[in-house]
Amino acid sequence: MATVDKAKNKAQEVKGHAKEAAGKVTNDKSLEAEGKMDQAAGSLKQAGEKVKDAVK
Repeated sequence: MATVDKAKNKAQEVKGHAKEAAGKVTNDKSLEAEGKMDQAAGSLKQAGEKVKDAVK
């Protein structure tokens, strides 16, 4: 299950990068901010997974 969660978290980060890039290209600050939020959420979830792995 942890591997699936890690993949989902990484996918969220990648999606965030894509949204941020699209926002920069189209000069859409809202989309750019949404991308940054997705990246941050994915990174936080990844950190949580690392903590879980360390506790095991």
